Amino acid sequence: MTGGPKGGARAAKAAATRERMLKAARKLFTESGYTATTMQAIATEAGVAVQTLYFTFETKRAILKELLDVEIAGDALPVASLERPWAGEALAAPPAEMLRLLAVRTAEIHARVAAVLEVVRSAAATDPEIAELWRTNIAQRHTVVAVFTGALAAKGGLRPGLDPLRAADTALAVMTPETYLLLTGDRRWSNAEWADWAADTLIRLLLG
Repeated sequence: MTGGPKGGARAAKAAATRERMLKAARKLFTESGYTATTMQAIATEAGVAVQTLYFTFETKRAILKELLDVEIAGDALPVASLERPWAGEALAAPPAEMLRLLAVRTAEIHARVAAVLEVVRSAAATDPEIAELWRTNIAQRHTVVAVFTGALAAKGGLRPGLDPLRAADTALAVMTPETYLLLTGDRRWSNAEWADWAADTLIRLLLG
């Protein structure tokens, strides 16, 4: 039996161990890069046997993929971005406010995940499976912003003559993790300053 206090305690311990391994992987991936980080190094950093790491994730690529999913969501719940409460609130807002809410949420997500996405982008140059993960992430980000630009079009908010998919391309380009890292890292902008810039840029480029 897996229920009851003992089963619950085992599940909680397993979840805590999994989280510790993901945190260790994040630290090593972002400090040393994906290629240079070994499974043994992750296990040592997490304080677990390497066999435990392999049993839990099987491969280093699987660790990176799960880490990316968790960092984007901010939790381990299997709920897509567009199904979360913030998305419904933003999509129901007037056009300018919709874009501001989208920029604020994107800044919050990038604060967690941009460094991990840079690991993925860098590793994609030499690892075909990681390259596919990178392409999938770009497609997912485009899907989210296309829902927003479609909603803007439905509200009559898009600039005249601007196609919703071209608007989505524009939004994707403005809110890239690379731009976020450039401005908040190299140029030392705050998270809020980046969100304000992204929102103002989107409003100027997309709205009528």
